[in-house]
Amino acid sequence: MADETIRMSQVVGVFGPGAMLDLPERSVVVGGLERWDTHAPGAFRTIEEPRLARLLHQRLAGDPRLGGDRPPDLRTPPVDPNDRRVTRPPAIEAPVFPEWFVCDAVEGDAPGRRRLVRFSDLKPPARKEHVADDGKRRRASPVRFVCGCTKGHLQDIEWRRILHADGATCREQMWLVDTSTSGDPRDTRIVCDCGVPPLTLEDLSAPKRLGVCRGERPWIGDRDPQPCDAPKGLNLLTRSATNTYFPQVATVISLPPSEDELSRRIEQHWSVLQKARSADWLDIAREANAAVGAALEGYSNEEVWARIQALAAGVGGADQAKDPRLAEFELFSSGRVLIGENSSRALLHAETLDRQRWDPGGEPVLSGIASLVAVHRLREVSCLYGFTRFEPAALANDDLEDVGLAVEGAPLGRSPSWLPAVESFGEGFFLLFDPEALKAWLARPALRERARALEAGVSSWERARRQRGLQADRSILGERVRPEYVMAHSLAHALMTEVALDCGYPASSLKERIYVPPRGPNEKPQAGILVYTASAGMQGTLGGLVEVTGRFARVLRLALERLELCSGDPVCADHEPSAADEDRALHGAACHGCLLVAETSCEARNLHLDRALLVDTVGAERCGFFA
Repeated sequence: MADETIRMSQVVGVFGPGAMLDLPERSVVVGGLERWDTHAPGAFRTIEEPRLARLLHQRLAGDPRLGGDRPPDLRTPPVDPNDRRVTRPPAIEAPVFPEWFVCDAVEGDAPGRRRLVRFSDLKPPARKEHVADDGKRRRASPVRFVCGCTKGHLQDIEWRRILHADGATCREQMWLVDTSTSGDPRDTRIVCDCGVPPLTLEDLSAPKRLGVCRGERPWIGDRDPQPCDAPKGLNLLTRSATNTYFPQVATVISLPPSEDELSRRIEQHWSVLQKARSADWLDIAREANAAVGAALEGYSNEEVWARIQALAAGVGGADQAKDPRLAEFELFSSGRVLIGENSSRALLHAETLDRQRWDPGGEPVLSGIASLVAVHRLREVSCLYGFTRFEPAALANDDLEDVGLAVEGAPLGRSPSWLPAVESFGEGFFLLFDPEALKAWLARPALRERARALEAGVSSWERARRQRGLQADRSILGERVRPEYVMAHSLAHALMTEVALDCGYPASSLKERIYVPPRGPNEKPQAGILVYTASAGMQGTLGGLVEVTGRFARVLRLALERLELCSGDPVCADHEPSAADEDRALHGAACHGCLLVAETSCEARNLHLDRALLVDTVGAERCGFFA
C-alpha cells in the first residue's frame, strides 16, 4: 500500500475530515467533503441505508454538521480503481498542516537548538529542506505543537505574536530549544535571536495564553461563520496525541427490506428516488438511470410516487419510524425461526435456534438466557457525521441510545448534503436474557447494594467533570447507568475474549451491540447482546461465530470462570467507584486483566463494566446474575 493511501474504514473513523495525518515528509489535515474528488465516473459508490439516512436527517436538523432539506446521501470515500490506465485516481485533498517546521541540527549547530521556520521558507519545489544564511541544508519536519478548541477548530500557534507580547514585528530567527530529554514541558523553550524572554511549553498551557479562537477550519479552508464560544478558548495540542480527533460515527445493522416488493425495490434505489418531487419526475429517473427503470418496471408513476411519500414519512413499514437499535432488538428477539432470507444478496440472514441445539442438557448456567440467535450474515453500515477534539462529545439523551448521535461537534464540510459511509459484512450471534430472571436478579438485596456503589461512582464522575468545567449531567450517560446494562456489557466483553480464544478470530475484530430497551413502571426488564464481526474483506464471514452457538454452554461457562479471579485482585475486585478518578468512577470490578478489550470492539469506550454483576468475586458476593 502506498504511503498516501489509507483504507476507507479509516477515513470513516480516525482519519476523517479535520484529522491530522503524518506522511513521511510532512503532516497534513484531511480535507473536508468539498475537497473530495467525487466527480469522475466511478469515484464513489452510494450506500443504501434509508433508516440511517432518515434518522440523521431528523436528529441533525438545523445542525451545521448536515445541510439540505432531505435525508443525506451516504457515499463511500473516493475509491482507487487499481487500474494502471487511470493516471490520476480519485483522491482526497489534504493541505499541509501545520505550516511551522523545525529543522534538524547539522554539524556546527548548538545541541538541542533547532530552527523554527515556515513551510513557505523551505526550498522549493519539494520543500523538504531549509537553506539558512550559512548555506547549510537542514531537513525540516512539522512542529509537534498546534492549538485548537473544544468546538473542533484548529490552527497553527502564532509563535511570533505569542513570543513578542508587545506586538513587535520582529523578523529575527526563532528556535525550539530542548534542554533535556525528559519530555518535561518546562524543558522545551521557544527562543528568539532578538533577546525577548523565552517561553516554555508549560507557559503555553496556561489558560488564555494562546489567545482567542478565531474559528479556523483548515480542513475546509475557511473560518467558522459563527463566533467561537469555546469556554476555555485555544488550548495547546500535541499534533500526534490521541485527543486531537474523536470521530462521531453512527452505526446500524441493516434489517431486511420491506416484505412488500415495491417498497423493497424503492429502498434499493432510495438515494435516487428520495429526490422525487412528483409522479412526472419519475419518467426522467427511469430514462436517465437504467437500474432505476428496471427496478420500477411494471409499476405506474402514481403508484411509485405514493409509496415514496409513505416511506419518506416513516409509515411505509413497521420499522420505518423506529430508532434503529430498538428495531434491531425487536427483530432479533422476535423468536422467528427465520429472520431475513437465506440468499447471497440478503442484508440479514439469521435464525432463532431451538433450545435443544444449544442447551440440550438444561445447563444451570443457561437458565437466565431466553433465546440464542445465529446470525449467519449481516451488514453493518457506519457513517461519519462530525468530530470533536480534546474529549468526545456527550451523546443524545434518549431512553434507548439509537445510534449514539452526539449532541454537538464540528462539521465535515460547508453544510454537507452527503456524508461518508462504509458497509461491512459479517456474522455473529445474539442472546436474549430471560425477563423473569432479570426481574428476580434486580430484586436481590445484594444487587441493590452493589447498584448503590455504582451509583455513587456516577455521582463522583459528575463532581469531577464539574470541577473541570465540563458538562456533568448524568442524563448524557443514558441507559448505561442501569445495572442490567452494566451486566450485559460486562458479559459481552467476557464473551468476546473467550470467543476469540475458541474460534480463532482476532479479539480486536469482534464487536458488540448492547440492547437495553426503555420500560415502564410495571413492565419487565429486557436486555440482549449481539456479538459480531464485520469487515470489508473475507475475515469475519467464515462462520466461526455461528459455530460457537453449538457449544455456547461451554464457552459461557469458561468465560464466567475466568472472571471469578483476576490477576489484578484484590485491587480490581475492591475498586471503589466513588473514590476513583473521573472515568474510573464509572467502573466496578474491571481492569485490563479481566474485562477491558480493544477500544474498537467496545461501544462505550471500555466504561460501565463490573464483573461482580456476573459472578462472585473476592470483593463481592451474591450480586452476580450467574452467581
